[in-house]
Amino acid sequence: MASIIKNRAIVSDDWTVVRPAEDGTLPAVNDLPAGKVLVPLALWQASGDALRASRSAAEIGVWLAPDNEPAELVADFDRIALIGVDFPVFRDGRGYSIGRLLRERYGYKGELRAIGDVLRDQITFMFRCGFDAYALREDKDFDDALKAFDEFSVQYQGAVDNPSPLFRRREAAEAAESAKASA
Repeated sequence: MASIIKNRAIVSDDWTVVRPAEDGTLPAVNDLPAGKVLVPLALWQASGDALRASRSAAEIGVWLAPDNEPAELVADFDRIALIGVDFPVFRDGRGYSIGRLLRERYGYKGELRAIGDVLRDQITFMFRCGFDAYALREDKDFDDALKAFDEFSVQYQGAVDNPSPLFRRREAAEAAESAKASA
């Protein structure tokens, strides 16, 4: 069984990512593998009722391509177990924006998984954008990738993991210290 990084730990991955055929054809719901499936947004939109009739919400996840609009999935948050965001190539950063939109604008609280060409170098930045699970490329070392979470001790900008920028955190610390000294 494959592994993923989830909540900063290496765990077994019991999800199957379903991809369209090379010609773009989507598989039929009856042709999907048994168990938990992570399907493309287009398949969810075309066959969501059939998927829900054949599986529980805990067995259905939807992944978004870089050119998908995350707002199209908002009404279905309670019908799926996780959302994946595809990073088809290392240099395509649109998935970071999708992650932030899902967390900050649309309030998604469930598992947000990075799939595709996911590398160690991206994990810290994906985490800051709200991702909590990472399906690394098969040729990458999971133990090495875990080290990415501890590479930076200070973050200057605000992000999903800590919305307050460094200067605001410093101001708050100074104010707290000043209040403590005058008490």
